[in-house]
Amino acid sequence: MSDPLRQLVERSNRIGEDPSLVVYGGGNTSAKGTFVDHLGRQQEVMWVKGSGADMRASIESDYPGLRLGELTALRDRGALSDEEMTDLVARALLDPSSRRPSIETLLHAFLPFTHIDHVHADAICSLTNHAEGRRVTAEALGDGFAYVEWMRPGFELSKIVGDLSHYDGVVLAHHGLITWADSSDACYQRTMAVVAQARDFIAQHAIAAGPLPRHDDIPDDELQRLLLRLRGAVGATGHRILRIDDRLRAVADHPQVERIVAGGVASADHMLRIKPRSLVVKSIDQVGSAVGQYRDEYTAYVDCRRELLPEGSEPHDAMPRVMLVPGLGAITTGACEQEAAVAADIAVHTHEVARTVLDAFGAPEPLSDLETFRFDYWPMELYKLTLKPQPAQFAGRIVIVTGAASGIGRGIALALGASGCSLVLADRDAAGLAEVASSLSAAGAADPVLVTGDQSDSSVTSSTVRRAVRHFGGLDGVVFSAGIGVSGTLTELTDDQWDTALRVNLTSAFALTREAMRAIQDQGLGGSLVYVASKNAFGPGAGFGAYSVSKAGLIQLMRIAALEGGKHQIRANAINPDAVFDNSKLWEGGLREERAAAHGIAPEKLEEFYASRNLLGRHVTTVDVAQAAVFLLSDNSSRTTGSVLTVDGGVAGAFPR
Repeated sequence: MSDPLRQLVERSNRIGEDPSLVVYGGGNTSAKGTFVDHLGRQQEVMWVKGSGADMRASIESDYPGLRLGELTALRDRGALSDEEMTDLVARALLDPSSRRPSIETLLHAFLPFTHIDHVHADAICSLTNHAEGRRVTAEALGDGFAYVEWMRPGFELSKIVGDLSHYDGVVLAHHGLITWADSSDACYQRTMAVVAQARDFIAQHAIAAGPLPRHDDIPDDELQRLLLRLRGAVGATGHRILRIDDRLRAVADHPQVERIVAGGVASADHMLRIKPRSLVVKSIDQVGSAVGQYRDEYTAYVDCRRELLPEGSEPHDAMPRVMLVPGLGAITTGACEQEAAVAADIAVHTHEVARTVLDAFGAPEPLSDLETFRFDYWPMELYKLTLKPQPAQFAGRIVIVTGAASGIGRGIALALGASGCSLVLADRDAAGLAEVASSLSAAGAADPVLVTGDQSDSSVTSSTVRRAVRHFGGLDGVVFSAGIGVSGTLTELTDDQWDTALRVNLTSAFALTREAMRAIQDQGLGGSLVYVASKNAFGPGAGFGAYSVSKAGLIQLMRIAALEGGKHQIRANAINPDAVFDNSKLWEGGLREERAAAHGIAPEKLEEFYASRNLLGRHVTTVDVAQAAVFLLSDNSSRTTGSVLTVDGGVAGAFPR
């Protein structure tokens, strides 16, 4: 790695670590130097941040190298469209397979300095994003900084900034700060010094600090209903994960929160992930009307400018990404938990800038609707979204899995996690749950919520659903996999054994069904309930009565859930597995030995015996059952409810009937 490139990467990493300067791919940096090409020729080169790359933890390959002479030669052109400019810039790449260079590559090339920073600093946006931005910026930074009114990045802006190199730097309204120097350290120090100067000026002009206004905290039961209704209102678009963030509590509680939201985004690139505007929701009763009004206004904003939509483009969905709630803070949405977290981080900076402007300089001033639309649907910016991986099958789906620490529940949890599901895993075995969570993390799946406790305790059941809603915003499905094996003839079973089998295998499922159906009904998006029953539900075995009766009851519970849930688009289905041994604790405590004795075989022969008695002669594994559960939770089974899916290799005596 050449020294200028190494220095560029190190400087960019330092900038990227400070979210008050750039967030999630924002800003761009560059460095110039020499490079010996494959023919031994020494060439003048510029390295610039690639489009969509995040400076935080960026690496050398995030900064494509370009032949500088081919870029500076473009400065004499009278005009270039975005497409022409992008094509000509790409032709200057040292490596055509490199990451696509920043749309602002020519801006960096036209400035005659070795190192250049462009940051979207909150403090700089606070100076510019109001009617007196030019005057305030001059007062704060002095005459050494040029001021450029908002202009979408591209060839024209690059030429304008290139002609301002006799200044100490450039401030771009709604777009941040550009600084430069001949050494990397000096460039970084200049960036930080200018931002600090802006912060000091803002502090001097802010309204005298007093106690922040504060609404009463939203009670827990009200918060539960609020999240469910919000998810029901906005979740149909695919952004189904909701995240609470209290960092925006002061903004949400601000008496002029609507004026803050009306200020739009602090930097234009923020709208790529949080839309041009956020939504204020002041009460549960307002959810439907507030979301509906937002949808209608966004639709109208698009409809009156449809002729400006790029060819082949479709309007974005009309739902908000950020909702400010007095008494809470912000609720953000995403296709997965990470997306919702990104939206929250960006919203914190966007709305804190607007609040700072309001408290120091007057009403924040957004870009015009026309300029907002031109950026909102700008192909050069939307290109960054094409770099995202395709969403996983269950991205945005929230599912509770009971009995998740071992056996079938564990297998289902791993399969759902691999498919992008947001999971709440419940079991009495805390150590087993931790192992499953570790396995999910090692496989690259999202971290699950873990609930340790007995699901036959209604307080634990209620807590499980509440935690799903509080952490992820709602609930889409439940897999009822918790269960125990209880053996003994009817004359041998004690009352405690009988009660335990019913309580763990059936009553716990009823309690969770009740809580889950209430939540899914309030949410209004439908859902899927999957009951892991057993071959014994239809083909009971002598000496296994308590288990067989409880699993038969589970089938009947499923059928009632299907009958009562249908009008709410809640599907209920069951899986009947048989003889699943891998990772299972069902067979511990002497059950393997007892069942082997009942069949007159040695304990070590039990697995082979069960496989040999089914029609296919196959062993049944947790993976087999997990695939069935994935099907029943997916849209592929959207027309299936009240059914029993056998995963037993074919046991004729247990055919559903």
